[in-house]
Amino acid sequence: MPNYLEPDILARAESLGMKARQVVEGLRVGDHKSPFKGFSVEFVQHREYVPGDDIRHIDWKSYGRSERYTIKQYEQETNFSCHVLLDASNSMRYGSGATNKLEYAKLLAASLAYLVIRQRDTVSLRVFNTRVVTELPQSSQMGHINTITRTLEALEPSEGTNLGPMLDQVAERTGRRGIVVLISDCLEELEPTLAGLRQMRFRGHEVILFHVLHPDEVNFPLDGNIRFVGLEGFEELMTRPHLLRPSYLKIVQKYLADIRRGCDGSGVDYMQLLTDRPLSNALAEYLVRRLQAGRR
Repeated sequence: MPNYLEPDILARAESLGMKARQVVEGLRVGDHKSPFKGFSVEFVQHREYVPGDDIRHIDWKSYGRSERYTIKQYEQETNFSCHVLLDASNSMRYGSGATNKLEYAKLLAASLAYLVIRQRDTVSLRVFNTRVVTELPQSSQMGHINTITRTLEALEPSEGTNLGPMLDQVAERTGRRGIVVLISDCLEELEPTLAGLRQMRFRGHEVILFHVLHPDEVNFPLDGNIRFVGLEGFEELMTRPHLLRPSYLKIVQKYLADIRRGCDGSGVDYMQLLTDRPLSNALAEYLVRRLQAGRR
């Protein structure tokens, strides 16, 4: 089995599945709500009969009441397209081993891609820093998983991040309504990022933000004399972290509250992921949350 496909993660995710919460525009019959109406699955409305319509779909009970021929229309189900956007900027280097942000994000991207393809939907992958640097077109073939995992294995972080313009660019190039999954630490100016997410929602996509952070970035447990090295162009700084901790935590807590509030206000599904938590548990929790929301 290729790297980034861990059986325990995949087994738990497959048992829960990932259905679209809103209408999507697919290319074939599948399991998700479509904006197009036909003659299958779930009744939506009547329309007036016109010559050439199949008489099997005439609602004779309605005719008995109104003496007008009407056709029953049903909501079709379709497959969805999932567009995975993976942040490979230098800030994703932080952490070591399993807690490295980029490695955690790669594992998540591969797991989601596998889940989507296993349920016969299509998935694409775009890797970005200040721009889209790698792009794999959407496919529903299992062989596409090998292409995705090989791409992830070869991936190294570089440059900074420019999320807002990048999201605008992807929105313009993504046609049919589907699911857009952004996997990033979002460590840059917040408003351009939220504006880009709003643009995705405006174009009819369901948008999910997996906010990947290292515990150090949230809790700032460092102590002693430490030299901080900027990963995206900032100068080095020698300091004593315990003196900075109160101000740092205040800023970070406000930032986390603002990004969650901005996502909630735009209809973006937000999930914070700390890299010290096993992905199998975190992803299962998210998929259960989706299932529960879908039943309401």
